[in-house]
Amino acid sequence: MALQHRPTAPHHSAQDALRVLETVSRHTSGVTDTEIARESGIDPERLTTLLRMLRREGYVEQTADGAYVTGEALARLGSAHGREQALREKLQRTLDRLRDSVGAAVYISRYVDGEVSVTQYADSPAMPRVNEWVDFRFSAHATAVGKSLLTQLDHAGRRDHLARHRMARLTSRTITSDKLLLSRLESQPATVPVLDLQEYAVGTVCAAVPITAGSAVGCLALSLPVEHAHRLRRAADELNRSAAPVLLSLAI
Repeated sequence: MALQHRPTAPHHSAQDALRVLETVSRHTSGVTDTEIARESGIDPERLTTLLRMLRREGYVEQTADGAYVTGEALARLGSAHGREQALREKLQRTLDRLRDSVGAAVYISRYVDGEVSVTQYADSPAMPRVNEWVDFRFSAHATAVGKSLLTQLDHAGRRDHLARHRMARLTSRTITSDKLLLSRLESQPATVPVLDLQEYAVGTVCAAVPITAGSAVGCLALSLPVEHAHRLRRAADELNRSAAPVLLSLAI
């Protein structure tokens, strides 16, 4: 199985943020934003946005004289001891903030050993998560999460998945033709969120964006009750714009 490398805006933001962190890490006594811009080659205006995000996420801190140094979150994720727990906690805080900013339940999903797996989520009584009435491993053809993950595989990888999981009709909107689904996946633009408009469950709409880090296939998703469907595209666009911190956490 091979990945389709189609960089999107969040990936570019995460890559630029990593360059900033590398620059800050080289200067143990602190470095100014002017020096960071010069060494990293990142435009000052864009750098201001990246530094704001990195401070919010705890990856850098600003000293009393205005210089930047590495933050506590970077130290925790950079440590081999307890990294997995630190990453899970960091991602959960990011998901909780995303849930509140987009006004929807949000999820991280990975494609592991040929199967769809929702690894973390953030919901609330006002923004409940999707009722998993059919196991997500067997319904990739009908969910935004599943379709987003499948778009990141090559054609052979997609065919292999569909051969192992029968495309059952879950609602009247579910695509059950592998030819039609493969065509849709092939033509899906990398920069446009994948949508599920009541294909998995009546009464629920979803959107997902890719967050592939290295060779790991993943996605960030949200769900809304159908009465809030008018908010789906705007929420999906905000999710896409906000994916960089999640990618960054996975890449460090």
